[in-house]
Amino acid sequence: MTHLRTALFLGLLLTILHGCSAPPPSGIDQPAAVAGNLERWPQLAARPADPAIERRIQALLAGMTLEQKVGQLMQPEIRHVSNDDVRRYYLGSVLNGGGSFPQRNKHASLDDWLSLADGFYHASMSVDADVKIPIVWGTDAVHGHNNVIGATLFPHNIALGAIDNPALIEAIGAATAREMAATGISWSFAPTVAVARDDRWGRTYESYSEAPALVGRYARAQVLGLQGRRDNGTFMGEGRVIATAKHFIGDGGTAGGEDRGDTRLTEEELIRIHAQGYFRAIEAGVQVVMASFTSWNGDKLHGHRYLLTDVLKNRLGFDGFVVGDWAGHQFVPGCTVTRCPAAINAGLDMFMAPDDNWRELYTNTLADVKAGRISMARLDDANARILRVKLRAGLFEKGAPSSYPLAARQDIVGHPEHRELARQAVRESLVLLKNRGQLLPLSPKAHVLVAGNGAHNIGKQSGGWSITWQGTGNTNADFPGATSVYDGIKAQVEAAGGRVSLSENGDYSEKPDLAIVVYGEDPYAEMQGDTSHLGYHNADDLALLRKLRDAGIKVVSLFVTGRPLAINPYLNASDAFVVIWLPGTEGKAVAEPLFTKPNGDVQAAFTGRLSFSWPQFADQAPLNLDDPLAQPLFAYGYGLANGDTDTLPAALPEPTAGTLAATPGPLTIFHRRTLSPWRLDLAAKGEQPGTMSTNSLTVGAINAQTRDRFMQEDTLEITWTGPAQAGFYHPSQINLSDFAGGSLVFEARLKNAADIQVGLSCQNTCRSTHLSEFVNPGVETWQSVRIPLACLSDDLQAVASPMQLSGRQGAEIALYNLRIERGNQTCPNPSDTPLSNDVLINRSAPYNLNNGAGKPALR
Repeated sequence: MTHLRTALFLGLLLTILHGCSAPPPSGIDQPAAVAGNLERWPQLAARPADPAIERRIQALLAGMTLEQKVGQLMQPEIRHVSNDDVRRYYLGSVLNGGGSFPQRNKHASLDDWLSLADGFYHASMSVDADVKIPIVWGTDAVHGHNNVIGATLFPHNIALGAIDNPALIEAIGAATAREMAATGISWSFAPTVAVARDDRWGRTYESYSEAPALVGRYARAQVLGLQGRRDNGTFMGEGRVIATAKHFIGDGGTAGGEDRGDTRLTEEELIRIHAQGYFRAIEAGVQVVMASFTSWNGDKLHGHRYLLTDVLKNRLGFDGFVVGDWAGHQFVPGCTVTRCPAAINAGLDMFMAPDDNWRELYTNTLADVKAGRISMARLDDANARILRVKLRAGLFEKGAPSSYPLAARQDIVGHPEHRELARQAVRESLVLLKNRGQLLPLSPKAHVLVAGNGAHNIGKQSGGWSITWQGTGNTNADFPGATSVYDGIKAQVEAAGGRVSLSENGDYSEKPDLAIVVYGEDPYAEMQGDTSHLGYHNADDLALLRKLRDAGIKVVSLFVTGRPLAINPYLNASDAFVVIWLPGTEGKAVAEPLFTKPNGDVQAAFTGRLSFSWPQFADQAPLNLDDPLAQPLFAYGYGLANGDTDTLPAALPEPTAGTLAATPGPLTIFHRRTLSPWRLDLAAKGEQPGTMSTNSLTVGAINAQTRDRFMQEDTLEITWTGPAQAGFYHPSQINLSDFAGGSLVFEARLKNAADIQVGLSCQNTCRSTHLSEFVNPGVETWQSVRIPLACLSDDLQAVASPMQLSGRQGAEIALYNLRIERGNQTCPNPSDTPLSNDVLINRSAPYNLNNGAGKPALR
């Protein structure tokens, strides 16, 4: 107890010395004390306060009502807030989430964006109070102004890390800021300064590198690009926006790469690995820091007083404000989505409250201040920080967003200079992993076959956070002014007098001189991008490469990916292999290093170098350059230059076809999202089957959509209005014999469970069983379900789907955490319902669905 009292006393003393709010009185909700040693952290040189701004802050605070001060702490999402709400609740900010647009119109024009921004601004300046505080709008502009149709989308951060060119990063930040200014939005939730340490994390591509020093250099450069520099007078000037360093702190270090998980390491390791980006961002003058969803050694960051206040604000001298992340405050112990004084007391200054219940959060926070659960000193400190940022950004003087100098400038969005910056980034980020026989660069005078489902697919090459949150549901038409990889190849070849053919499946009428195949990961973003292993498995892609190779055609692989993946079979089947990452809208630039000039001279050299270690095997995670036992296939910094001879063996070891590496834990299929490489397919009689790639999919009589249980879109809800089927599928049949005796395990909330059958699809005899045999059918609350695999099949050697659900009208299931666990289970009620293996959801054959009175046949 002596140590605890000492820690509390020191915390209070530091609070007083630094002018921050004191801890609330005894008995008031507050975060628990967390041991730490401030002396381990550097004391950054404090930027002198601007006396004029500080005087204005005090004058504003003196004239603001209590209701206004609480309103400044709220940041609702544009789908759930009106101009009247801004006036009534004195709101300090709004945001648009990924895939959120004015009037929910994906194709909203610049005028639509500006009109909405103007409405919020005028509402904030017409409140019934003496003091008027302009509102600020934040957006996830993480690789360009990526929510806006026609914007320049730059390569994602993992690609930029392969360049190691801070000057280019600063220029990209400035270009992004200009395109944001054209829509009247003045706050970017960028840069992400996470140091991804386990590439199974779905946000790995948002990380510049596994190397802290590189992340630090880029954090500084991106902040300077977005906000401008104080030393040349561009700071928060024309066409500049507020930057945000996120997510504080350690989000890239969670166990297993789990999004929103727990980062377990010492304070020294936290500083050495995960803090470098924040040091450099603060030195560059970043105005906002976003708290992380994650925990540090079990303590949630949204409620972590030691890190948010003692370290970030006091020790590091950060004088901007701390914003939450997508209702992340609700996970602080003792909090809910609509009440969390502990987060404010810990140092959070603004709640990100994206759901429709933000008004209740406002009401409860107001009550917490009146009751003393949040002190007036802490409330004033949070407001002072928010006001300081708004004053520095010039929001009090700039007026309505439509009056900004660049507002409504259609020529700014997708400006040719911005696109050229993006093309430079694409060219310099390509990493050449294999170049057998110096195949690259190619002659553009050849007959070139371009194949693969990524060749002419701008949505795939752009990845997540591209118009929509997950980057799914887009077509090439949604990217006006953009170019695909195929567009670039075609331009290069035809300009030199060569011939080019596009065939996604690699078919041709005349044998080409060589083939370029573009393939890889489909788009994903946070949570849904988490995966259980680092293996790339796609039977169709591999078959395409082998078909071309076996025909005696030289094969160049262009791999689209957001992280390093084990790809030995694909390397073996390729003569040359280039990682093109997620290049964004300027796919045309990919072709430039691939081809010589018509006279044979090099057009653009390969200069990209890996900023992440590249695995040999799917289970080789985490894998980092500072691990003395690491044995990557390609080390950090690897990348062939023109003329280099690769040292790969003639044939790399390949995993046994159709198997998954045996691991001691469960095989997880759905945990907060369908985990790669699994996919969820829906089928109904008379309808074309569909694969779920967004948060909702309807195929005939069946609908699947994501719902919130513990966090954003972490649950799958499937409903039936007639006979139909859903199934989780692997790209190829897999051997699950290692799980013989195990069980299919998940949590479910059911309606009409007796109308749902569950089965397994495999090459040999498989069975179905009524789900009601394994649940309490009369209960419509969450319950745990365990189905022995022995009830579904006696042979697990060739499984296409470990779970198919077939239902009829009125049936409904909400599904959470689906996995296969090992064990020694027998089937208590063996079913005699056989399942045919000749009709699978991922095939084009018709579906045998019973429209009669009986239960639908599960095929």
